[in-house]
Amino acid sequence: MSRGALSAWARASHAAALYAIDPLQSGVSLRAAPGPARDAWLALLRDYLPPDAPMRRAPLSIADDRLLGGLDLSATLRAGRPVAETGLLSQAHGVLLVLAMAERQSVSAAARIGAALDNGEIDLVRDGLSLRQQARIGVVALDEGRDDDERPPAALLDRLAFHLDLADVSHRDVLDHMLTARDVAAARERLKTVAAPPDMISALVAAAARLGIGSLRAPLLALRVARASCALRGLDLVEEEDLEVAVGFVLAPRAICAPSAESEPPPEEDALQDASADTAEASDPQNDNRQRPDARALDDVLVAAARAAIPPDLLARLETGLAARGPSSRGKSGAASFSSRRGRPMGARRGALHEGRLSLIETLRAAAPWQALRRKESADAAPLAVLVRADDFRITRFREKRETTAIFVVDASGSSAMARLAEVKGAIELLLADCYARRDSVALVAFRGKSAEILLPPTRSLARAKRMLAALPGGGGTPLAHGLDAACALAESARRKGQTPLLILLTDGRANIDRSGSPGRARALEDALAAARRLRGLGLSALAVDSAPPGLARGDAPTHRIAEAMNGRYLKMPVADAARLSQAVRAAASGP
Repeated sequence: MSRGALSAWARASHAAALYAIDPLQSGVSLRAAPGPARDAWLALLRDYLPPDAPMRRAPLSIADDRLLGGLDLSATLRAGRPVAETGLLSQAHGVLLVLAMAERQSVSAAARIGAALDNGEIDLVRDGLSLRQQARIGVVALDEGRDDDERPPAALLDRLAFHLDLADVSHRDVLDHMLTARDVAAARERLKTVAAPPDMISALVAAAARLGIGSLRAPLLALRVARASCALRGLDLVEEEDLEVAVGFVLAPRAICAPSAESEPPPEEDALQDASADTAEASDPQNDNRQRPDARALDDVLVAAARAAIPPDLLARLETGLAARGPSSRGKSGAASFSSRRGRPMGARRGALHEGRLSLIETLRAAAPWQALRRKESADAAPLAVLVRADDFRITRFREKRETTAIFVVDASGSSAMARLAEVKGAIELLLADCYARRDSVALVAFRGKSAEILLPPTRSLARAKRMLAALPGGGGTPLAHGLDAACALAESARRKGQTPLLILLTDGRANIDRSGSPGRARALEDALAAARRLRGLGLSALAVDSAPPGLARGDAPTHRIAEAMNGRYLKMPVADAARLSQAVRAAASGP
């Protein structure tokens, strides 16, 4: 039983109590595999909730008509007029929705749920209906992802106050919490009288800004948590301790940049004026007996609280600028495209029968509102159960995953070989394994001497790619433009096959052979930049890994200029460990 696991469970238990005080139009993201720890937390939350706020599970793959509501087809056909069917969100008014496998939740469903969290109601405008229904819900998103890029959609996470992680907590770490359901119920009643001073609210906003959090929902959610913490402690006025709790739960997990240890001190004259003002206020008997710190000191306290709440590994990534800016694309293969024949069903559209597969249910839905009018128009015709017109035909839309082809472009020239070719090969092997795990195809292009060579056409054979990489010789000139031209040809070929190309360039950037095969650094670099701009025109995702020894500033590095020209990401090799390379490739795969 580790101290870290105990701390994680204690924090999660505290969060359950705080959330249960004010659960609607907010939520919790709970990252944990199915097991006793997660079940224990859900049971604890259920005990803390009021009796009239049950928890209801929502299926993963849910269509819009089931989520939002729509036309009740059978009732409409029986009544001869449009009859609305209530969707899951409006049925869950005043209820907590539990989303299983939230990391696989579609972006569209997350947007619908997010709108209900924001507004407390849904606008249903579909199937000839126009309704507004109440939908004040809370959300518990069960995140079962294993990798950093397997997260619930950003639109959903942004609206959930608590981001908890029980991945390292086992059933042995689950302990009884000191707070009881009666304590939480009393705090829920007291919450109506809790107030937050304006300077406290300003401090939360300032702390969010210093942590690089751009969303205004974060300080608003933090304020709700601070008020809940105050109510749980039996007070009516939010204090510094409550703000620290809110910062630790809400702002710290959302931090984008590392918080500074302390802010710049004020000028000496201002400090003296502040001190004299504080003395005058302290002597005024009408002032509140509880003296609060000034705004600058409070900002520093909150930032320090956030820094203490951020896990050490995440803090190190924030300090080096490597933290993820949000959940990346969760698809393990390439980009998605819409098809009329195969893939995962993604709704229906109006169309002719020859354009795809007929969606019978959606066709009947489109025809149902018009039945009474059509029966009047065709009174003399033979009676039919349902009158369908060509305009009613709905064709099923399918979402088809496109395979990703990762094109590795490797500098095997003399400058790279003498310096770091072996290290580059090791890095590529790590990336190849990562591509294999994502079920990507890989291709290998090497350039040296006066030309480039496609050593390996697109393949899924990891062993073959490793053999070709191990046999790669080094030496000769650096025809960087030829390497990029070959990569461009492979990318265009992959596009024609319906694949999504991803370019990974590993070079020191010191091109010295131009397109004509003549030596000359200036012309060679211009040709390489022109080839990079051509790749930019393809709109593909790209990553340039700089294998040059340290020395040049980032903006002056040739590889950085190449990365900018092809609108790709840039990564310096000296600190490019396995985790960082893998993360950079995932980021590049998520889009340019």
